Amino acid sequence: MTEKALRLGTRRSKLAMAQSGQVARTVQQVTGRPVELVEITTYGDTSREHLAQIGGTGVFVTALRDALVRGEVDFAVHSLKDLPTAQPEGLVLAAVPLREDPRDVIVARDALKFTDLPRGARIGTGSPRRMAQLNAYARAHGLDIETVPIRGNVDTRIGYVRDGELDAVVLAAAGLSRIGRIDEVTDFLSVDTVLPAPGQGALAIECRAGNTARDTALIAALGELDDPSTRAAVTAERSLLAALEAGCSAPVGALADLLADGQVVKEMRLRGVVGTTDGTRMVQLSTTGPVPQTHDRATALGRELATEMLAQGAAGLMGERAQ
Repeated sequence: MTEKALRLGTRRSKLAMAQSGQVARTVQQVTGRPVELVEITTYGDTSREHLAQIGGTGVFVTALRDALVRGEVDFAVHSLKDLPTAQPEGLVLAAVPLREDPRDVIVARDALKFTDLPRGARIGTGSPRRMAQLNAYARAHGLDIETVPIRGNVDTRIGYVRDGELDAVVLAAAGLSRIGRIDEVTDFLSVDTVLPAPGQGALAIECRAGNTARDTALIAALGELDDPSTRAAVTAERSLLAALEAGCSAPVGALADLLADGQVVKEMRLRGVVGTTDGTRMVQLSTTGPVPQTHDRATALGRELATEMLAQGAAGLMGERAQ
């Protein structure tokens, strides 16, 4: 008798389906069990409001988590940058697979680079974090840009450029890569120009905490997809976000990367930034320490940097602080 298929909960967007399909194939290989995708519509998918007004990207997560708790799906795949920092009771982050490119990218008309855009260029993004850093960079380098708030899927956003409504849009490299459209990128933004969102480029695989033998077995199986270096990095980044008391839609960027001496990884560097969306005021700091070997050490790294950023006035730059 063949084992019952595992049910993977996913949003219906093209990107979510692509990400979930990749995870499904890997889980199938690891477990030897078929995996079926269960499509779930979230409020964030149907609402026309700006994300910041409806609670940030966390709105994409709630419906998936509800389906998990109700037992309608066995596990779910999220973009890690969409996950609220507090882990709900009864659910566990079973795996954080190897991270894709965390950078932001530009898709611009006439294959232009960011620094080659014309004066007054209109750049679309739904992210206060991207707005803050792009405006700060432009201000520091004598560029004249206007950031325009937009929503929608990849097709919609790139469509604004194709139709001539915008000169460029900012997207995540990982998302375009996963849907096979990375060749449309006209410029990869250095993390020195724009720090990505905490957890950007990484996926989170979530399931019920082991209340039954079946749950425990699934946690163990999914754990084979975990990449310890990625998990340590995103734990530090998300700890910074949590300690700033900032939500997913706050103008906070963070990136933890491993510093190697030849082939030997020596340290982890964590960089954080917060700024006003007009780019006039920014707090940007970094810290370096031993590569965290435990969840608690990675969390401590993020908290320490957040404390330094708050001491320099970061709280006053985030507008409404998340409750």
